[in-house]
Amino acid sequence: MIPRGIYADRRRVLFCIYAEVMHLPLSAAVLPLLEHLDEVGSTNQELMARAARGEAQHLSALITTNQTAGRGRLGREWIAPPGKTFAVSVLLAPAEASIGSLAWMPLLGGLAMARAVRSLVNDREVTLKWPNDVQIEGLKVSGLLSELVADGSGVIVGAGLNLTIERDELPTSVSTSLLLEGADPGVDLVLSSYLTQLTGLYEQYLGGELDAVRSGIADAVRAECGTIGRRVRVELPGGGRIFGTAETVDDQGQLVVKDDANGSLQHVAAGDVTHLRYE
Repeated sequence: MIPRGIYADRRRVLFCIYAEVMHLPLSAAVLPLLEHLDEVGSTNQELMARAARGEAQHLSALITTNQTAGRGRLGREWIAPPGKTFAVSVLLAPAEASIGSLAWMPLLGGLAMARAVRSLVNDREVTLKWPNDVQIEGLKVSGLLSELVADGSGVIVGAGLNLTIERDELPTSVSTSLLLEGADPGVDLVLSSYLTQLTGLYEQYLGGELDAVRSGIADAVRAECGTIGRRVRVELPGGGRIFGTAETVDDQGQLVVKDDANGSLQHVAAGDVTHLRYE
C-alpha cells in the first residue's frame, strides 16, 4: 500500500484502467497512478509533456519495456533490446518544495533502486554510484535521469534497469543485467520493489520536512554510495575535469572531491563520474 501521508487529498487519486495494469498487480498496488505503455520514445519526455498539460499529478508514473528514444546523462542516447529492460518515470512534486530540497530527489531514486536490486541478487555487492547509477560488483545495472518540470514544482525521476539482457547485448563492457547476476524476478516484482523503496524514502524525506540531514536521507546515501573513498575522474558540464579522491557527499547532495592538482576540496553539483583504479 502507499504510505500514509503521501497524498494530501485522497479524493484526487485517479486509478488506472484495470486493463493497463492487470499484468503489474504488485506495482499497481504500490502506486495506483501507474500507467503501462507498450512502447514510448521516452517515459521522462512523455510524463514531462503530461505534466505541462496538467494531466499528471504527484506520484503519477509511466512504465514501459520498450523505450525507443531514451536518454542518459549529458544527452547520451540510451537504447535497449525490447522486453529486456524496463524504463519507469515517477513525478515527485511535494507541496511548497524548494529547489534545494528537490535536488535530493535524484539521489532518492538512486538509493531506492540500489536497495531494490540488492534485495534480488544474492552475495553480490550493490552500490550507488554518484549521482544515480546503480552497480553490481562495479558493473552498471541501472541508470537514472532526473529532470525538473517546467514550472519548478517537482522532479521527474526516470530509471532504467537491465533485466534479461544477455552478455553479447550489453551496451558497454562495464554493464550487467539481473539475469547475468543470477536473478530473473520478472518486471512486476522488481518494479514493485523499486516503487516501494522510492515511496518509503520519499515519505521519510517528507517526515524530515524535506531536510536531507534531519530525515536521515543524507546519511543513508553516504552509507550506500560506492563512489566515496574511490579515485575518480569527474567530467564537468562546462568541459573541465577533476582528478582526485571522492571524500563524501555533502549536505546539499554534492560530491566532495579532493583535487589531485592542489589538494583542495571541490564540491561537484553535476558531472559525469568515472571510478578509477588505484595505481
